[in-house]
Amino acid sequence: METCVPPSCASEAAPRHRLGAWRIPPAWIVVLSGIVVAMHVGKLPPAIPVLQQALGVSLVQAGFLLSAVQLAGMALGVVAGMAADRMGLRRSLLTGQAILAAASLAGMAVTHPTGLLLLRALEGVGFLLAALASPSLIRQLVRPLQLPLYLGLWSTYMGTGIALALLGGPLALQWLGWQGWWGLLGLLSCAVAIWLLYAIPSDHVRASAALAPMAASPSPATPPASWWAPLALTLRHRGPWQVALLFALYSSQWLAVIGFLPAIYAQAGLGSAQAGALTALASWINVVGNISSGRLLQQGWCARHLLWVGYGSMGLGTVLIFGIWTEGLPMLRYLAVLVFSAVGGVIPAVLFSLAVRVAPNERTVSTTVGWMQQCSSAGQFLGAPLVAWVASQVGGWHWTWALTGAASCLGLWLARRVRFQPAHQA
Repeated sequence: METCVPPSCASEAAPRHRLGAWRIPPAWIVVLSGIVVAMHVGKLPPAIPVLQQALGVSLVQAGFLLSAVQLAGMALGVVAGMAADRMGLRRSLLTGQAILAAASLAGMAVTHPTGLLLLRALEGVGFLLAALASPSLIRQLVRPLQLPLYLGLWSTYMGTGIALALLGGPLALQWLGWQGWWGLLGLLSCAVAIWLLYAIPSDHVRASAALAPMAASPSPATPPASWWAPLALTLRHRGPWQVALLFALYSSQWLAVIGFLPAIYAQAGLGSAQAGALTALASWINVVGNISSGRLLQQGWCARHLLWVGYGSMGLGTVLIFGIWTEGLPMLRYLAVLVFSAVGGVIPAVLFSLAVRVAPNERTVSTTVGWMQQCSSAGQFLGAPLVAWVASQVGGWHWTWALTGAASCLGLWLARRVRFQPAHQA
């Protein structure tokens, strides 16, 4: 019988490095960079009502705009992961932030939904290059015993970034318009890219300083046998497939529910600022689950049990959020939203830790995370438009729980079957 053990890192303890001179630890800077990346994902929900008036965006088009940033991840996630391994983690992170900055600034000139959709897809490329390199980079910047905790912190980047965008978006939209909101986030990515350039040493400097001798990116002098060798190796193992499917089942639900909350509240008659604040809290509270999960894994909790708790809470939460049984009980529904996001938030930290663990070897971590991101992006890309289509067909959101509940049930089933041993031990 297979035993369920918490994720851990097999790397040797990293010695101290001159990076300790920085006031903010480098791993924290990577997490902050991820939060800015996530703000680009979260900048759209508070702008949907404005875009519907300014550009004539329909509800289904809004669903595709919500998930278009995931289009690149759906098509190129694993390729971007391999590219991050090849081009170097720091360079990949800088390139991703630069693409996000350029696409967001270019969005200020868009006058048609199609142009905005194409730029959102380009932002997805930047999102991938920045997000996929970050877990491996964090692995190089912290000691092995700290890895579950820091990966738990990293898993908060999406919830925190989206919450900040939802909270600040209505104010920015009121004072600057949606074009100014896009431009503001583009400038923020520029600033973060400059900070990363000066705060994080190059891959060669980190390798020579022995920051993470077991996890250093392959040097140009010793490339893998072929470009596709890491992908072939990754896809031959069950672990990367399992964590990827589990992440897809989580992210498709979370983005569909949180992404449409501002529109749902606007239909209910709430003002944009109030709707944004309520949605921001629902997004930010996801961080509670992320951090708690990292700490629980560090203390030896079983990853499978945490996945069961997460998927079970999400399934029950959406029944209460959208079911006809809770009509006329707005407080109960909002509490269910908070439970859905907070307890469901244990899932990403578990899966990031498992992705690092089940990678076939140290040189395929970004490829494994890229495959997980690709499946996650496919789930998000299909989930939000599907929920919007069902809502438009039935004339309301009261059947949304059936879609999200089915995803939760599949997650519970798959979590029962997943194997948690590292690939080299399987």
